[in-house]
Amino acid sequence: MNSFSFSIPQNIKVGAGSLSLLPDLAKELEKRKAYIISGPHLNKIGMVAKCQDALKSAGIDSASFTETEGNPSTETVAKATEGFKKSKADFIVAFGGGSPLDVAKAVAVIATYGGSIVDYEGGGKVPGPVVPMIAIPTTAGTGSEVTAFSVITDHSRNYKLTVVSNHLLPTYAILDPQLITSVPQKTAAACGVDAMVHALEAYISKAASPFSDIFAKEALRLIGGNIRAYVADRANPTACEAMMVGSLFAGIAFSHARLGNVHAMSHPVSAFFDVPHGVANAILLPTVVEFNMDDAAAKYRYIYECICNEPEEEVAFTPDMLAAELRVLNHELSIPATLSEVGVNSEQFEQMADDAMKSGNIQVNPRFTTKKDILKLYAQAY
Repeated sequence: MNSFSFSIPQNIKVGAGSLSLLPDLAKELEKRKAYIISGPHLNKIGMVAKCQDALKSAGIDSASFTETEGNPSTETVAKATEGFKKSKADFIVAFGGGSPLDVAKAVAVIATYGGSIVDYEGGGKVPGPVVPMIAIPTTAGTGSEVTAFSVITDHSRNYKLTVVSNHLLPTYAILDPQLITSVPQKTAAACGVDAMVHALEAYISKAASPFSDIFAKEALRLIGGNIRAYVADRANPTACEAMMVGSLFAGIAFSHARLGNVHAMSHPVSAFFDVPHGVANAILLPTVVEFNMDDAAAKYRYIYECICNEPEEEVAFTPDMLAAELRVLNHELSIPATLSEVGVNSEQFEQMADDAMKSGNIQVNPRFTTKKDILKLYAQAY
């Protein structure tokens, strides 16, 4: 067994109606004004106002930024940071999917130390504590509420940069299953598969440990057993809670074991062609699973049993069945099957492969991977 370490320093609240805890947690921070970072959809349906009303009931003033896009950019981070400074807020409520949470983390850094988020790219660049955050995810997918990462698109390079620091961990996280009942079906599917990929890649990672495996396996069980029911009916309370907790556990798992080729390759797909992150992951997943089969087959049976809708008990399992089942799942969830279907241009594969190879996730993928391999995988998924 390889040596390993772990730390979960956050205070996490899970349960239906737990959004009501927001004022109490804000008071525990002993701050006076919140800056809510969210997206246009949540603002339009009145959810941001609901957050503001909850804070106001406790005597806490707030301002908001609701212009976060699907693959948030450095420009969006700069604009949100300017708004934070003008608001005179002293803590951040990150409210939404992975994009608002990523922006909130980036704003927390720049508002504290200045400069551009590009200055903090990589690990170990954030010098110390940042503006305190309360994270409230409204999708079951990214696990960003418990990860030390912020992923931001730099359009000048068509590149998704990652800032890595434990200082980015929100002080509190609220997981309220009632907040994901109105998620659009396509978003629910893409985010749900994204969470599943987090758990799967963490489970088969070279950096996996007994600690990360506990969370990865339970995440796979919860997500695999509920994703179909959740996407079919987002008002299903059992499926909602299972997906939120599964996403949370997957986030903890990959925070400690990292990911693999799927994420390394999906970031360039999103950066170049603005494909939603979860969709890019879902399309690439079966192809990468086939690539890793000889090196990760020992763990494939468990994954297959978690996600298989109707396992054929009389048929002996073989590792190639996992990729086939993942393709079936994508089809059932109405996720496109190929990169070409989502507008990817094969002429960019060379640069995309260069960017994918820069990812630290390549290093922990269970099978050794070269740029030539990445180019082949893009072509196969195309």
